Amino acid sequence: MSKSLRGGIYRAFLGATLGLGACLAPVVGAGADYPAPGDFLRGSQTWAQVCGRCHNIRGPEDLRDDQWITTMFHMRIRAGLTGQQTRDVLTFLQVSNNRAAAAARGGEGVASAAAEPPAQSGAEIYAKTCIACHGPDGKGAIPGAPDFTAKDGPLSKPDGLLIQHMIDGFQSPGSPMAMPPKGGNPSLTNEDFRILLEYLRAGFAR
Repeated sequence: MSKSLRGGIYRAFLGATLGLGACLAPVVGAGADYPAPGDFLRGSQTWAQVCGRCHNIRGPEDLRDDQWITTMFHMRIRAGLTGQQTRDVLTFLQVSNNRAAAAARGGEGVASAAAEPPAQSGAEIYAKTCIACHGPDGKGAIPGAPDFTAKDGPLSKPDGLLIQHMIDGFQSPGSPMAMPPKGGNPSLTNEDFRILLEYLRAGFAR
Protein backbone atom coordinates (compact mmCIF):
# COMPACT_ATOMS: atom_id res chain seq x y z
CA MET A 1 0.00 0.00 0.00
CA SER A 2 1.42 3.37 -0.96
CA LYS A 3 2.17 6.05 1.58
CA SER A 4 -0.36 8.41 0.04
CA LEU A 5 -3.11 5.76 0.18
CA ARG A 6 -2.35 5.00 3.83
CA GLY A 7 -2.50 8.73 4.58
CA GLY A 8 -5.86 9.04 2.84
CA ILE A 9 -7.34 6.13 4.81
CA TYR A 10 -6.06 7.59 8.10
CA ARG A 11 -7.52 11.02 7.34
CA ALA A 12 -10.88 9.47 6.45
CA PHE A 13 -10.89 7.42 9.69
CA LEU A 14 -9.95 10.46 11.77
CA GLY A 15 -12.67 12.55 10.16
CA ALA A 16 -15.30 9.89 10.80
CA THR A 17 -14.21 9.54 14.44
CA LEU A 18 -14.33 13.27 15.09
CA GLY A 19 -17.71 13.48 13.41
CA LEU A 20 -19.09 10.70 15.62
CA GLY A 21 -17.74 12.46 18.70
CA ALA A 22 -19.47 15.67 17.68
CA CYS A 23 -22.76 13.81 17.26
CA LEU A 24 -22.50 12.09 20.64
CA ALA A 25 -21.41 15.15 22.61
CA PRO A 26 -24.93 16.62 22.96
CA VAL A 27 -26.29 13.23 24.03
CA VAL A 28 -23.62 12.80 26.69
CA GLY A 29 -24.12 16.36 27.90
CA ALA A 30 -27.88 15.90 28.10
CA GLY A 31 -27.50 12.77 30.23
CA ALA A 32 -24.89 14.21 32.58
CA ASP A 33 -27.51 15.22 35.14
CA TYR A 34 -29.66 12.08 34.82
CA PRO A 35 -31.63 10.90 36.69
CA ALA A 36 -33.82 13.85 37.56
CA PRO A 37 -35.05 14.01 41.17
CA GLY A 38 -38.20 12.05 41.90
CA ASP A 39 -40.82 12.19 44.66
CA PHE A 40 -39.65 10.86 48.03
CA LEU A 41 -43.07 9.84 49.37
CA ARG A 42 -44.17 8.04 46.20
CA GLY A 43 -40.75 6.38 46.12
CA SER A 44 -41.12 5.07 49.67
CA GLN A 45 -44.45 3.49 48.78
CA THR A 46 -43.15 1.88 45.59
CA TRP A 47 -40.04 0.66 47.42
CA ALA A 48 -42.15 -1.10 50.04
CA GLN A 49 -44.92 -2.37 47.77
CA VAL A 50 -42.89 -3.50 44.75
CA CYS A 51 -39.48 -4.49 46.07
CA GLY A 52 -40.98 -6.24 49.08
CA ARG A 53 -42.95 -8.64 46.88
CA CYS A 54 -39.82 -10.48 45.79
CA HIS A 55 -37.22 -10.19 48.53
CA ASN A 56 -36.50 -8.73 51.92
CA ILE A 57 -36.03 -4.99 51.60
CA ARG A 58 -32.48 -3.81 52.19
CA GLY A 59 -31.72 -0.71 54.21
CA PRO A 60 -31.08 2.35 52.00
CA GLU A 61 -27.63 2.75 53.56
CA ASP A 62 -26.53 -0.68 52.29
CA LEU A 63 -25.35 0.86 49.00
CA ARG A 64 -23.80 4.16 47.99
CA ASP A 65 -25.83 6.64 45.92
CA ASP A 66 -24.05 5.69 42.69
CA GLN A 67 -24.59 1.97 43.40
CA TRP A 68 -28.30 2.56 43.88
CA ILE A 69 -28.43 4.19 40.43
CA THR A 70 -27.03 1.01 38.87
CA THR A 71 -29.39 -1.15 40.92
CA MET A 72 -32.42 0.90 39.92
CA PHE A 73 -31.60 0.64 36.22
CA HIS A 74 -31.53 -3.13 36.67
CA MET A 75 -34.68 -3.31 38.80
CA ARG A 76 -36.62 -1.03 36.46
CA ILE A 77 -36.54 -3.83 33.89
CA ARG A 78 -36.99 -6.72 36.33
CA ALA A 79 -39.88 -5.10 38.22
CA GLY A 80 -41.51 -3.38 35.24
CA LEU A 81 -41.19 0.08 36.78
CA THR A 82 -41.92 3.21 34.79
CA GLY A 83 -39.26 5.86 34.44
CA GLN A 84 -41.03 8.08 36.99
CA GLN A 85 -41.37 5.23 39.49
CA THR A 86 -37.67 4.48 39.07
CA ARG A 87 -36.72 8.09 39.78
CA ASP A 88 -39.07 8.22 42.76
CA VAL A 89 -37.56 5.10 44.33
CA LEU A 90 -34.04 6.29 43.63
CA THR A 91 -34.80 9.60 45.34
CA PHE A 92 -36.20 7.76 48.36
CA LEU A 93 -33.08 5.60 48.60
CA GLN A 94 -30.61 8.42 48.14
CA VAL A 95 -32.33 10.83 50.52
CA SER A 96 -32.59 8.10 53.15
CA ASN A 97 -28.97 7.18 52.54
CA ASN A 98 -27.71 10.75 52.92
CA ARG A 99 -29.78 11.47 56.04
CA ALA A 100 -28.57 8.25 57.67
CA ALA A 101 -24.98 9.21 56.91
CA ALA A 102 -25.51 12.67 58.40
CA ALA A 103 -26.97 11.16 61.56
CA ALA A 104 -23.97 8.83 61.84
CA ARG A 105 -21.69 11.88 61.69
CA GLY A 106 -23.34 13.29 64.77
CA GLY A 107 -26.54 14.95 63.59
CA GLU A 108 -25.00 17.13 60.90
CA GLY A 109 -27.64 19.23 59.22
CA VAL A 110 -30.03 19.39 62.18
CA ALA A 111 -31.33 22.94 62.44
CA SER A 112 -30.65 24.88 65.62
CA ALA A 113 -33.54 26.17 67.68
CA ALA A 114 -32.60 29.77 66.89
CA ALA A 115 -32.79 29.10 63.14
CA GLU A 116 -36.05 27.17 63.20
CA PRO A 117 -38.83 28.56 60.98
CA PRO A 118 -42.41 28.98 62.26
CA ALA A 119 -43.88 25.62 63.22
CA GLN A 120 -46.43 23.80 61.09
CA SER A 121 -49.46 22.08 62.56
CA GLY A 122 -49.15 18.42 63.46
CA ALA A 123 -51.76 17.52 60.85
CA GLU A 124 -49.78 19.33 58.13
CA ILE A 125 -46.53 17.62 59.07
CA TYR A 126 -48.20 14.21 59.16
CA ALA A 127 -49.90 14.73 55.78
CA LYS A 128 -46.70 15.90 54.09
CA THR A 129 -44.17 13.48 55.59
CA CYS A 130 -45.73 10.56 57.47
CA ILE A 131 -48.98 9.54 55.82
CA ALA A 132 -47.38 7.70 52.87
CA CYS A 133 -45.96 5.02 55.17
CA HIS A 134 -48.14 5.27 58.28
CA GLY A 135 -51.51 5.79 56.57
CA PRO A 136 -54.33 8.24 57.30
CA ASP A 137 -55.54 6.08 60.20
CA GLY A 138 -52.09 5.60 61.77
CA LYS A 139 -52.27 1.83 61.39
CA GLY A 140 -49.56 1.58 58.73
CA ALA A 141 -49.88 1.75 54.96
CA ILE A 142 -46.84 -0.35 54.03
CA PRO A 143 -45.38 -3.63 55.34
CA GLY A 144 -43.56 -3.18 58.65
CA ALA A 145 -44.99 0.26 59.50
CA PRO A 146 -46.09 0.15 63.16
CA ASP A 147 -49.69 0.61 64.29
CA PHE A 148 -49.95 3.87 66.24
CA THR A 149 -53.37 2.83 67.55
CA ALA A 150 -52.12 -0.39 69.19
CA LYS A 151 -52.15 -0.28 73.00
CA ASP A 152 -48.52 -1.47 73.19
CA GLY A 153 -47.47 0.35 70.00
CA PRO A 154 -44.93 3.13 69.54
CA LEU A 155 -47.04 5.71 71.36
CA SER A 156 -46.69 3.72 74.58
CA LYS A 157 -43.04 4.87 74.71
CA PRO A 158 -41.76 8.08 76.37
CA ASP A 159 -41.82 11.33 74.41
CA GLY A 160 -38.04 11.80 74.51
CA LEU A 161 -37.38 8.37 73.00
CA LEU A 162 -39.98 8.81 70.26
CA ILE A 163 -38.64 12.22 69.23
CA GLN A 164 -35.12 10.79 69.15
CA HIS A 165 -36.33 8.00 66.85
CA MET A 166 -37.99 10.57 64.58
CA ILE A 167 -34.81 12.61 64.33
CA ASP A 168 -32.28 9.79 64.00
CA GLY A 169 -34.42 7.24 62.14
CA PHE A 170 -35.60 3.93 63.51
CA GLN A 171 -36.30 0.38 62.39
CA SER A 172 -39.12 -1.37 64.21
CA PRO A 173 -38.43 -5.00 65.21
CA GLY A 174 -39.48 -7.28 62.35
CA SER A 175 -39.85 -4.43 59.88
CA PRO A 176 -38.18 -4.96 56.46
CA MET A 177 -37.13 -1.32 56.23
CA ALA A 178 -36.18 1.53 58.53
CA MET A 179 -37.76 4.94 58.79
CA PRO A 180 -35.06 7.34 57.56
CA PRO A 181 -33.84 10.18 59.80
CA LYS A 182 -36.47 12.93 60.03
CA GLY A 183 -38.77 10.73 58.00
CA GLY A 184 -36.71 11.69 54.97
CA ASN A 185 -37.73 15.35 55.34
CA PRO A 186 -34.60 17.29 56.37
CA SER A 187 -36.54 20.57 56.63
CA LEU A 188 -38.34 19.43 59.80
CA THR A 189 -37.17 21.01 63.05
CA ASN A 190 -37.09 19.82 66.65
CA GLU A 191 -40.19 21.92 67.33
CA ASP A 192 -41.95 20.27 64.38
CA PHE A 193 -41.35 16.86 65.94
CA ARG A 194 -42.71 17.99 69.30
CA ILE A 195 -45.88 19.25 67.59
CA LEU A 196 -46.11 16.10 65.48
CA LEU A 197 -45.91 13.88 68.55
CA GLU A 198 -48.71 15.85 70.22
CA TYR A 199 -50.80 15.29 67.09
CA LEU A 200 -50.05 11.55 67.08
CA ARG A 201 -50.99 11.15 70.74
CA ALA A 202 -54.19 13.15 70.36
CA GLY A 203 -55.28 11.36 67.19
CA PHE A 204 -54.09 7.78 67.56
CA ALA A 205 -53.17 6.91 71.15
CA ARG A 206 -55.53 4.55 72.95
